Amino acid sequence: MRILVSVIHVIVSLVMIASILMQSSKAAGLSGAIGGGAETFFGKNKGRTMDALFAKITEVSAAIFIVTSVLLSLLIK
Repeated sequence: MRILVSVIHVIVSLVMIASILMQSSKAAGLSGAIGGGAETFFGKNKGRTMDALFAKITEVSAAIFIVTSVLLSLLIK
């Protein structure tokens, strides 16, 4: 059981690292220079962008990472 949780933990951590690195920074490009103007103009399709997908993947993988961390700590004791 501990080996299975450890393998899932490593896979989830790699997915989380990759999804974080694939996201663009908040101050990158023209939207960082303009400020909120571009955010409100392009805000309609924000949920459909790749950044939104990577953000959702990061949230889910972080939650799974926390659960597997707790499980591993309980299994080791």
